[in-house]
Amino acid sequence: MTQHSKKLILMAIGWFFVALGALGIILPILPTTPFLLISLWAFSQSSDRFHDWLYNHKVFGPPLREWSEYGVIPLKAKVIALSTMALSATLVIFFSNVAWWGLAGMLSLMAIGAIFILTRPSKRLVE
Repeated sequence: MTQHSKKLILMAIGWFFVALGALGIILPILPTTPFLLISLWAFSQSSDRFHDWLYNHKVFGPPLREWSEYGVIPLKAKVIALSTMALSATLVIFFSNVAWWGLAGMLSLMAIGAIFILTRPSKRLVE
């Protein structure tokens, strides 16, 4: 794979996740910031111009900067993420025939994700 084709693929990934992030603003079931973080990474590997545009964007930029500079996950995002995990786990447990080891694996991974989310600050600790 050439460097040029790698940059084009990464740029396409970046724009795909910008679109998903934009949908996340409208649809509460889609997370906005994680998709934009993927976009930011892809643009950092492919286009300084688009990376800077996204990082400094009027709407998309603030949560990206909060995460990048302070490791902040806003309380609303935490509640949505943890609620979605709980709902997903409940649906799988009660409405699927997944083996016990599959459930244990899923619940373990969800617990790791939940611990990570809960251990991040919800706002800047120091101004």
